[in-house]
Amino acid sequence: MAAVENSTTEIERMAYEEIISSRQVEDVDENENITNGKDKYENKGGWKLASLLLVNQGLATLAFFGVGVNLVLFLTRVLDQDNASAANNVSKWTGTVYLCSLIGAFLSDSYWGRYLTCAIFQLILVLGLALLSLASRLFLINPADCGDGIRLCNTPSPLGSAMFYLSIYLVAFGYGGHQPTLATFGSDQFDDSHQKGANSKAAFFSYFYFALNVGSLFSNTILVYYENSGKWTLGFLVSFGSAIIALLFYLLGTPRYRYIKESGNPLPRVAQVFVAAYRKWGVTPATVDALYEVEGTESAIKGSRKILHSDDFKFLDKAATITPNDLSALNNPWRLCTVTQVEEAKCVLKMLPIWLCTIMYSVIFTQMASLFVEQGDVMASKLGDFRIPAASMSAFDICSVLIWTGVYRHIVVPLARTLSNNPKGLTELQRMGIGLIIGMIAMVAAGFTEIQRLKFVTPGEKKSSLSIFWQVPQYVLVGASEVFMYVGQLEFFNAQAPDGIKSFGSSLCMASMSLGNFVSSLLINIVMEITTRGGSPGWIPEDLNSGHMDRFYFLIAGLAAVDFIIYVFCARWYTCINLDTSEKGIELEEQQEEVHANV
Repeated sequence: MAAVENSTTEIERMAYEEIISSRQVEDVDENENITNGKDKYENKGGWKLASLLLVNQGLATLAFFGVGVNLVLFLTRVLDQDNASAANNVSKWTGTVYLCSLIGAFLSDSYWGRYLTCAIFQLILVLGLALLSLASRLFLINPADCGDGIRLCNTPSPLGSAMFYLSIYLVAFGYGGHQPTLATFGSDQFDDSHQKGANSKAAFFSYFYFALNVGSLFSNTILVYYENSGKWTLGFLVSFGSAIIALLFYLLGTPRYRYIKESGNPLPRVAQVFVAAYRKWGVTPATVDALYEVEGTESAIKGSRKILHSDDFKFLDKAATITPNDLSALNNPWRLCTVTQVEEAKCVLKMLPIWLCTIMYSVIFTQMASLFVEQGDVMASKLGDFRIPAASMSAFDICSVLIWTGVYRHIVVPLARTLSNNPKGLTELQRMGIGLIIGMIAMVAAGFTEIQRLKFVTPGEKKSSLSIFWQVPQYVLVGASEVFMYVGQLEFFNAQAPDGIKSFGSSLCMASMSLGNFVSSLLINIVMEITTRGGSPGWIPEDLNSGHMDRFYFLIAGLAAVDFIIYVFCARWYTCINLDTSEKGIELEEQQEEVHANV
């Protein structure tokens, strides 16, 4: 029996050596290609190039929100949709925007690279805005300046409606595919193998969200005012011009950007891990030292750093366990995967519960573009002869974001560092939890505002006499929650995503917004189905004065509270990615950059 065991051990050892030697040549060749073919990073990237991308982000966001922020009123005033239908359509459209982020992330990580993906999707955004401006001028705003809340528009023709929906979904596709890829491309401008680069990369995400809100500030104030007064076509043309300027700024940095090569399609890589693990279901996972990994500083995944082994999802370690049967299928990743490849699959599995918990927050966030606007539209909004557009109240959200970004970086972080001895101050997971709590409080504030609004309704009147400025607290609270939740999300998913799926990590933030919009739409449908039984007008009827939108806000707050409890358990369970940043690896990376710089 001992002889048989020794024989088996010897076979396994020989299998390991043969597989390693067969992969070693590939590994050497790959390292040579990296050394000789890698872009020179000296004098490339950095804050100058990142600043160009921040300007691009601000202008592209101005263009996008020039359409999105007032869309619910366009649907009710120009296309004559009821409140619930308009809110649902906005939620579906916004959900599509953020769902498209997954498409952009997949293409940039797998085939096109970040630069080309951003350029193509920005061209689609420009095309969509051009078509929307044309459809608005020729088919929808008829008579001129209609849709201002007083003058009714003529029923649009089928061609006009078709052009409108095609154009806004092109805008959704273009902006959705552009934004998360741009965030990752911006972070690529910094080399995080050094502490200074790592700090700059972390700061970039805060400035990225800051630029997003600066861009949307113009859309939420000046553009909203003109659109609200019936000058819809002018607003869309301004968005179109902004998108063109954004694209020109983006192209300006082309020669000096720091480029990271795409890593190939991640879907087969992840699938290979599960298939290989299934094929070895009866095999006991090897010890950490015996698991298969290529030699050298580079992983088998093109352009990616190695990931060290973790104890999570140990059954997947079977995929990296070498057996005698692997001798008959050398270089077959469907039978034998590297530790880094297995850990990449583990990272995806570990991030999913955290990501799912952020969807409920996105349900809160999406109310600003739908129900908050409808609520404000039936409140007293005149300052003398000037009527405040309901959609422009989101300017308080934007100002809150801008203020809280500074407060967080200059007050909260230093204080948290002192109290916790953590260089980051608060971890990304802690920030996201705080954001969820503040968002929940925002819904409670919105509910109390609606209760007050209903108290000041005069029978027979459409609008309440309660001032629209009662909405300020709910907008300010949502803005504060964004700084903690969405900036924390961007940093968390980008940091925790392996190198081969960085854009995918950034897109998870937008994908949670997408599902949040669809969940919001589903909640509205369910609530209206239940609350309209027996002839009741329901919680969100056409005439909001006969409804109870406050109860819907409180329902969302309750669901957010339950979600927070689940989130705490998921956050405590989560273990961070462990990249191979050994001194040897960093030193070799620097030597390769030096060699390339001298070539």
